[in-house]
This record gives sequence, C-alpha cells and structure tokens, in this order.
Amino acid sequence: MKYIILIAFLASLGSIICGFLLDVDYAQKLIGFGVLGLFLIVIPLFSYYRWKDRDVKDYMLSKENLDKMRENQKN
Repeated sequence: MKYIILIAFLASLGSIICGFLLDVDYAQKLIGFGVLGLFLIVIPLFSYYRWKDRDVKDYMLSKENLDKMRENQKN
C-alpha cells in the first residue's frame, strides 16, 4: 500500500510539473489531473493507510479522556 501511494503521488506530482514546464495545448489538463489525483486518490489512500489500525475513541473528547488529560496536567 505504501508503494501504491508513493507511485500515485509521484505520478500526480509529475503531471503537475509537466503541465507547468511543457508548452503544449493540454498543459492545463495535466495540471488539473495532477491536482485531482492528489486530492481524490493520494490523500484518501494515505489517510486510510495511516489510520487503519487506530481506535478513533482515543482521539475523541469524552469524559474519560478529559479526566486522563486533567490527571496528566496535575503531574
């Protein structure tokens, strides 16, 4: 999964760079597809890859977590 994300990121970045550097009729489309690739493919895959084994309850402000934070601040 890490390599798929890396390849998609490099492809999107390459498309954006080629869109800026090449003087072709479809340069703006290259930039647009690169940005779409970043925001619709790379960022969701990266977010899923980084959060797949974590419990969301650890990051929510619940009564137990607030009590833990207050306990840690006293120490």
